[in-house]
Amino acid sequence: MGRGKIEIKKIENATNRQVTYSKRRNGIFKKAQELTVLCDAKVSLIMFSSTGKCHEYISPTTSTKKIYDQYQKALDVDLWNSHYERMQENLKKLKEINNKLRRDIRQRMGEELDDLNIGELCALEQKMDAAVEIVRERKFHVIKTQTETYRKKVKNLEQVYGDLMLALEARGEDPQYGLVDNEGDYEAAASFAHGTANLYTFSLHNPSHPNLHPGQGYGPHDLRLA
Repeated sequence: MGRGKIEIKKIENATNRQVTYSKRRNGIFKKAQELTVLCDAKVSLIMFSSTGKCHEYISPTTSTKKIYDQYQKALDVDLWNSHYERMQENLKKLKEINNKLRRDIRQRMGEELDDLNIGELCALEQKMDAAVEIVRERKFHVIKTQTETYRKKVKNLEQVYGDLMLALEARGEDPQYGLVDNEGDYEAAASFAHGTANLYTFSLHNPSHPNLHPGQGYGPHDLRLA
């Protein structure tokens, strides 16, 4: 039994549609290759799937550009010229948009206002008021953010200070004399202060010392380091 004819219509199932496209694409490419070899023909095939993927077959002895050039020559058309004209039209539109934007910028800077009528001036004023409002809101947002950041830093510093004071009180030290970064330096300073106090006490409790001057204590020549 022969195969029945397949109805030519769009395959609704996406998977089946892709499988059919791949099989028939390969079949067309195979026929194009056979035609190139058997008949010495120049063949160019460009195919796009429903997903936008491009597939191309070009005869080994030619290129796509050569095929286009030969096509234009045979049909007396200029594909490149029409493409160039479309590019020129697009460039012209972009230049007009650019000039309009530049003019709007200059007008917002207070320039080129002589040609504007009362309605255009009012519209420009409204645009500038709206822009100022946006800038003002952004400024307030930045100020608020910076203020909150500063408050957090101050709060963190206060917390650190409180922790240090608690640690100092836990060690039984008097906070009014501050903190000493180097414990050895603190002990040396304390020893020196303690020795000076003892020397002063000794001078008070030894008024009969021969080198003691009445009402003055020791003279500078009477003190000697051990």
